[in-house]
Amino acid sequence: MFRNNLTSSLVRTARSRVGTTTGSLSFLRNLFIQTLETPNEQALKFVPSMKILGENETREFLSGREAACSPLAVKLFSIDGVKSIMYGSDFITVQKSKGIDWTLIKPEIFSILTEYLTNGTPILLEEEQITNDMMISEDDDEVVGMIKELIFTRIRPAIMDDGGDIEFVKFIPDNGKVLLKLKGACRSCESSSVTLRNGIESMLKYYIEEVQTVEAIDEEVVEEEEKPEPEFEAAAITPRARGNEPAPPSL
Repeated sequence: MFRNNLTSSLVRTARSRVGTTTGSLSFLRNLFIQTLETPNEQALKFVPSMKILGENETREFLSGREAACSPLAVKLFSIDGVKSIMYGSDFITVQKSKGIDWTLIKPEIFSILTEYLTNGTPILLEEEQITNDMMISEDDDEVVGMIKELIFTRIRPAIMDDGGDIEFVKFIPDNGKVLLKLKGACRSCESSSVTLRNGIESMLKYYIEEVQTVEAIDEEVVEEEEKPEPEFEAAAITPRARGNEPAPPSL
């Protein structure tokens, strides 16, 4: 049911046959790249027949400067109209600017993908920069731990199927608000607000009684939230006592 709220996209498949040369050895290999439409008409999900990152890992680039650690992303940003790029475990989401026709840039995207994915060039030069915000820390309270677990096991896989990703930012216990950051195809999707309310918020509220609302924030707000504020640091973050109340349904 949740999956149906996230996507109604059609599937199109593209296949590229690529010749490569390594040293004096020449050979021909098939690279199959599946193209999936996403709920965001400005973003396409390219699924090659190979792994891109580790399981459940993503990496997003919003500019060519941010993509300096990825030769493939830098090359994709050289295409006029490419706005953002996100790597997933087995896909690459490319978002374009409005007003640019996919028919004009898709051939060049395919050409770059087939070249870089078959010549052995590393996707990332600085793999240690990949972080997993879903990792449950010893400092997390019970509510935050449950939110992360639910996002990781039930919500994030469906979001990634649509060529996007979701990043947990923080939980505010005073008003029960969960702050999230949408990435990839979901970042500027017109239906993201519907997904947020009908999918993500309803599911979190159903399983976790402390959650009242879910809000997506942009990059600028995230940076502002990360600035140290003495008043916030001094406040104790304590989840509401559960007493003998039954635990949420198992995920």
